[in-house]
Amino acid sequence: MNKSTIKALYFDLDHTLWDFEENSAQAFKTLFKQYEIGLKLDAFLEVYVPNNTAYWRLYREGKIDKEKLRYERLKTVFDRLHYQTSDALIYDMADAYIQTLPEYNSLFPGAIAILDALKPHFALHMITNGFKDVQHFKMKNSGLLPYFETVTDSSSVGKKKPDPEIFNHALKVGGVSPEQAVMIGDSLEADVQGALNVGMHAVHFMPLKRKNPIHYKEIEQLDELTFLL
Repeated sequence: MNKSTIKALYFDLDHTLWDFEENSAQAFKTLFKQYEIGLKLDAFLEVYVPNNTAYWRLYREGKIDKEKLRYERLKTVFDRLHYQTSDALIYDMADAYIQTLPEYNSLFPGAIAILDALKPHFALHMITNGFKDVQHFKMKNSGLLPYFETVTDSSSVGKKKPDPEIFNHALKVGGVSPEQAVMIGDSLEADVQGALNVGMHAVHFMPLKRKNPIHYKEIEQLDELTFLL
């Protein structure tokens, strides 16, 4: 990566800047009280977190739609925990979760500080597989929105990362060529490989196990992005 040629940085939102798991846990804590769910939150989250990841993969691959994602990721967890509830409650709780989630604003450590450091030097953009309205509120409520010149979301483009179309669209609206841009995200498949496939540079944030790759950079903390300066 030749730093002198880099003009734009593209960030993922969830699990990269916005601490999805922390905010999701807080949202469920609120909903468990509201709906009087008779389960321990920790036990629920232990099953829900990997289950949600699996359902998002199915959604990203086009195997399920948005409504099925929202319903089944809850229904299957309640079933596995042998907790009896109605479909009506699950649908209601699924909608309430989407409304409640953006109210929590935890970011990963150093998120604002690194954006402050990078913004004078690069155009900052967002590419997210999340839903447009939800992602907008997350960014607005957490103070991220002013940092980004463009926000490309999969629901508007009609394609999800790692599909080349969403990256090419984001590059076009950002007015940069692939070799002038770096994608920064937590997903090796969706963010890193998706970016590399269109000729962008890539940074893998918080890899589970360092691989010391040749074709992309790995970081465990956001402040490590100072290597770009």
